[in-house]
Amino acid sequence: MGKKGKRDKKGKGAEKTAAKMEKKVSRRAKKEEEDLEALIAEFQSLDAKKTQVIESSCPPPSPRLNCSLCAHPERDELILFGGEYFNGQKTYLYNELYIYHIRKNSWAKLEIPNPPPRRCAHQAAVVPTAGGQLWIFGGEFASPNGEQFYHYKDLWVLHLATKTWEQIKAPGGPSGRSGHRMVACKRQLIIFGGFHESARDYIYYNDVYAFNLDCFTWSRLAPAGIGPAPRSGCQMTPTPEGNIIIYGGYSKQRIKKDVDKGTLHTDMFLLKAEGAGKEEDRWTWSRLSPSGVKPTPRSGFSVAAAPNNRCLLFGGVHDEEEEESIEGDFFNDIYFYDIGKNRWFPAQLKGPKSERRKRRRGRQAEAEAAGDEELQLPPPQGPLEIVKEVVAEDGTVMTIKQVIPGAAGDRDRSGSEEEEEEEEEEGGALGQPVEPCPRSNAMVAVKHGVLYVYGGMFEVGDRQVTLSDLHSIDLHRMDQWKVLLEMDPKTQEWLEESESDEEEDDDVEGAEGGEEEEESSEEESEDEEGEQQHPAVQPGEPQAQYLARTEQYWLGLARGHMGPEAKDKKVLKVAHAMAKTFYEDPI
Repeated sequence: MGKKGKRDKKGKGAEKTAAKMEKKVSRRAKKEEEDLEALIAEFQSLDAKKTQVIESSCPPPSPRLNCSLCAHPERDELILFGGEYFNGQKTYLYNELYIYHIRKNSWAKLEIPNPPPRRCAHQAAVVPTAGGQLWIFGGEFASPNGEQFYHYKDLWVLHLATKTWEQIKAPGGPSGRSGHRMVACKRQLIIFGGFHESARDYIYYNDVYAFNLDCFTWSRLAPAGIGPAPRSGCQMTPTPEGNIIIYGGYSKQRIKKDVDKGTLHTDMFLLKAEGAGKEEDRWTWSRLSPSGVKPTPRSGFSVAAAPNNRCLLFGGVHDEEEEESIEGDFFNDIYFYDIGKNRWFPAQLKGPKSERRKRRRGRQAEAEAAGDEELQLPPPQGPLEIVKEVVAEDGTVMTIKQVIPGAAGDRDRSGSEEEEEEEEEEGGALGQPVEPCPRSNAMVAVKHGVLYVYGGMFEVGDRQVTLSDLHSIDLHRMDQWKVLLEMDPKTQEWLEESESDEEEDDDVEGAEGGEEEEESSEEESEDEEGEQQHPAVQPGEPQAQYLARTEQYWLGLARGHMGPEAKDKKVLKVAHAMAKTFYEDPI
């Protein structure tokens, strides 16, 4: 009785502390978000100019991170939305929608009126209702210097059959956040965790919300039992029975002023729905203790559903924190989790069938040479570490560390040799396996039992390389990776941090939009409610000259968005941000 009472008091104390921290973060974040709201509104006014659906063939998307990649529920297509790109000085935010046609190995850009605002680190889930729906919740809009954030708490649905966006406004949903996880499960969207960050404070969540896809209502779940600690970036997988599995994730906490300590979570939980089918489901947390070989500790990994009642984990990074720097080990391995057996095991590539035949013939020859002697198999190999060096055009040496897990038994391999087809020649030359380079934050999707891996990133010192390549692998055969779209990391643009007098302006300007915005040819009249014709950029005109020439115009536009009560300093910041955005991407 006494121990239970202590645990209850401790739990209530933790809840009060979390509530206080959430209020503190919310107050400070509100001030920052007000600075960005006007810029977001300006971007939305530009999006509002689009009045018709346009689908056009296009080159592959430019490099970007923290976008969403989903498989179309009815067509052989992948759907990519949003994301961000950082070139060393500025962050670009996107709300572009791309379609990857699997059979054609080609991309198309789909422009639909009134899309969600630009964002990254959101979550997306697809359901097969009415020809297919893509649901999107949350995410963030960030300033280029990474010090100002606007966290979304909006919910959107893309009706794939009619190609229309719709914002769903329902009360009682989660607070604004990014890094959360969302899955579709039994006619519900289930959301767990995430974080909210301001310039000086942050808070991680472990709350659970459900959105009913039939009646369009939110409910906050109150599961019994002890659940996961607050975290973001975890694995979240629905089971066929309507339960939810949570694995891993990342969180940090402040141990003293200006000193944070990160935690890589490796625990695993089951959120079980009791009484499914009744008016109100009862949910219960329980801890899982899986067998097998678990993934090594990491963050930034990607997850997807896999065939044969499994889910998979790909890539990630393990950061080793030094006194003044962080060195990361990046991965490109795959781990499977068998839901029915509660077992982890590393994936093993079998190689092309012709190569396997050679290996079998070699083993048969060895066995014949040994006569009746028992064949001594070598012991299982431990993890193999491969270090590759890539020299960029500016002379920077990028070291990529790849960790290959040790060999596993045949019982952990996917599929069977009897079911395998003949080798497809385009997979690469024998002895030269092609695979994605080690990375974190890759976008993954599975369609017809094939895993698609798009983009991601790795770091070299202070330099971040954002990828835009596309690979695939058949999860039934597990023979070899295929390269669908190549990218040379050496061609990645990287701008060193500016030390010029414009540094102060860079610290306050809003995040810029995509580089591929369509230029509008419409000329609309100016009035109090309507859109204005922005001052044109003269051919060859330097940015500083353009800012000086048009400053009064942008000040008036910013004042109109922010209202007369806004402080002059904030209005000036937003005006400069708008002007720079238009200079870079005139519309």
